[in-house]
This record gives sequence, structure tokens and C-alpha cells, in this order.
Amino acid sequence: MPTAIVLFCLWIIAACLAGMAPQRYHWPSAWVLIGTGIPLLGFLTLSMGPVWGLIGMAAGASILRWPILRAGQRLAGLLAPDEREHPGE
Repeated sequence: MPTAIVLFCLWIIAACLAGMAPQRYHWPSAWVLIGTGIPLLGFLTLSMGPVWGLIGMAAGASILRWPILRAGQRLAGLLAPDEREHPGE
């Protein structure tokens, strides 16, 4: 079995264990998983091809859905006009 798949499976197991940890550890472990998952995703894509890279990205996004949703909310808040500047319109 290729090294990239083994490492990615270990990353998924670590993510599941982090999800079972107490809630105060969720965000710090999410940042660690993001920091290790991005290079691992690159390694998976490089060694196995773009299809496996997309599969790995979908798996990582499904596991780390809350950081992705929070980033989307922040980005939407930055791009949306502030309604307090023009009240009553």
C-alpha cells in the first residue's frame, strides 16, 4: 500500500480521536490537523494523482467542516456591505 494512503488513513484516525476529545481541545486540534493535512494532501496528490487528491480533499473537508464553515462566514461578513453605514435603506 502506498505511503501516502497510509499516512492519510492515520490522519483520519487522528481527526476522529480529536473529535472524541473534550470540546476545549477541538479548535487547537483542528489547527494542527489543518497544518498537517495540507502538506499531506499535496503528497497524496503528487504520489497518487489528482483523483485521489480530490478524494482526500473531500474527506478532509467533511471531517473539518466547522473550520471551513467559520472561514466562509467570516469571508461573507467581509464581502457583505455593512448595513450600519446606511441605516434605513
